[in-house]
Amino acid sequence: MERILFYLIAVIMIVFAIKAVSSRKMLRAVIYLLFVLMGVAGLYFIVDYTFMAAIQLAVYAGGVIVLIIFSVLLVHHIELRLEVSKMSQRIVSGLLSLGAFLLTVYAIFTYEFKVVENYNSIEVSEIGHGMLSYKAGGFILPFEVISVLLVAVMIGAIIIAKGKRLEQ
Repeated sequence: MERILFYLIAVIMIVFAIKAVSSRKMLRAVIYLLFVLMGVAGLYFIVDYTFMAAIQLAVYAGGVIVLIIFSVLLVHHIELRLEVSKMSQRIVSGLLSLGAFLLTVYAIFTYEFKVVENYNSIEVSEIGHGMLSYKAGGFILPFEVISVLLVAVMIGAIIIAKGKRLEQ
C-alpha cells in the first residue's frame, strides 16, 4: 500500500512540477508549486518523518507560497503572463536538470545509509540540538543554506512584485 501511495504522490508531483514551470500565468504556477511542495510533505509522512513534514508544510507550502501569492496579488498582477524562454535556454536548462538528476541518483545509490535503531524515541529537542551542532554529524551548514534560500525566495518575490517598475 505504501508503495502505491508513493508512486501516486510521485506522479502527482511530477505533473504539477511540469505545469508549474510551463505555465505562463504567475498565479497558476504558484498554485502548482504549492501542490508539489505538499507532495514532498506527503513523502515525509510516508516515511514517518512527521517533524520534517510539518516543517515542509509550515515553511515552504505555508510561508513561501503565501509570500509569493501576496506579492503577486498586492501589485495587481493576478494575470501576469510570464515570457516564453528561447529554445536554447530551454535546452540548456533541460541538460542542467538532467545532469543534476543523474548526480542525485548517483549520490543516493553510492551513499552508505546508516540504520538508526529505535528512532521513534528521538525527542524534538535532540533534533534541534543536532541541527545546530558544530560537531561531527551536526547540520549547522545545511541549516544556514536553507536560511539563505529563504532570503533568496523573499528577494525573488519582491522582484516579481515590482514587475515592470523595476526595469523603468
